[in-house]
Amino acid sequence: MRIDIITVSPELIKSPFEYSILKRAQDKGKAEIHFHDLRDYAINKYGKIDDYQFGGGAGMVLMIEPIDKCLSELMKQRDYDEIIYMTPDAKTLDQGRANILSDKKNLLILTGHYKGVDQRVRDKFITMEISIGDYVLSGGELAAAVLCDAVIRLIPGVLGDETSALTDSFQDHLLAPPVYTRPAQYEDMKVPEILLSGNFPKIDEWRHEEALKRTKLIRPDLLNQ
Repeated sequence: MRIDIITVSPELIKSPFEYSILKRAQDKGKAEIHFHDLRDYAINKYGKIDDYQFGGGAGMVLMIEPIDKCLSELMKQRDYDEIIYMTPDAKTLDQGRANILSDKKNLLILTGHYKGVDQRVRDKFITMEISIGDYVLSGGELAAAVLCDAVIRLIPGVLGDETSALTDSFQDHLLAPPVYTRPAQYEDMKVPEILLSGNFPKIDEWRHEEALKRTKLIRPDLLNQ
């Protein structure tokens, strides 16, 4: 998978891709990440990429011209399965959306900044808009990193255990059950006996029941999906 990310602050977003699973995915050749500084497409020598919004109001808006130049250059080089805009005023990212995107070959992500982007960018270029939650960040860089992490870890061969991602929370509309590791007893706290029994059908049954309990308690809305 190739992911191109357009950003006003490339240094802000690069570090999450230099560690852990995202780095291993790149080292294995499973993911290819490219960052594009929007200021390289500025409308003047001073690096201008934003302006005041028509109609008044606080906050600067990213202009259509530099975004158009950047997107057009990238789109000449390859076809993108999706051109994604990270913005809080969109449908919230969920596991189902991450699963779908993990099957794609080429993704292009535009990160918002300031008050957002000129609406004409969204109307002309964007094929998918994604929010990571009902709150506002200073820019879309961290949101883009969250999206990439959620998607890339699902690509076959990225995780050490091929079945690991399939047992994550939300894959079956349930939260994950409790997990334990050594020691079997710490102070007065013991691991549930069933997990030490070696009876894997019963263990699976226990995990499902615990996942259901946890979901009913914390996220009952998931059970209605």
